[in-house]
Amino acid sequence: MFLRTLAFTFVLAISLASDSRAQSAAQPPLPTIKLTAGFHVITAETATTGRSRNIGMMFRERIAPNGGMLFVFDDKSLHCFWMRNTPLPLSIAFLEDDGTIVQISDMAPRSDASHCPPRPIRFALEMEQGWFAKRGIAAGTKVGGLPRIR
Repeated sequence: MFLRTLAFTFVLAISLASDSRAQSAAQPPLPTIKLTAGFHVITAETATTGRSRNIGMMFRERIAPNGGMLFVFDDKSLHCFWMRNTPLPLSIAFLEDDGTIVQISDMAPRSDASHCPPRPIRFALEMEQGWFAKRGIAAGTKVGGLPRIR
């Protein structure tokens, strides 16, 4: 009986520690921006700091309809993404400075597989997996409303 109680206490402690880490790693609400893709309107949270970009959509259980996250980088580079601690399947669009979609990749949940653009980019837009495909949005489509480049 003592061992069973000890084992239960251990499992409970690990579970609480995991929940605590998940909640402390989750970020506060980010500013949003309205983007357009064709006639579709997207409400995207903007991840513009190192911390907000590193956390991204980690630990989120759901995403609003037509909601997403726009990653904004100071420099054009081969910014790669992975899905560690992200339970949602997502699609990511890598964008040129003028909003043209360079590539769209589907990303599996909780995966460390890297998803990188084919050339340096400054913007990336994550949406619910399949969002772009369901709307006929592909490479070459322009996303409007991106923030101005400094």
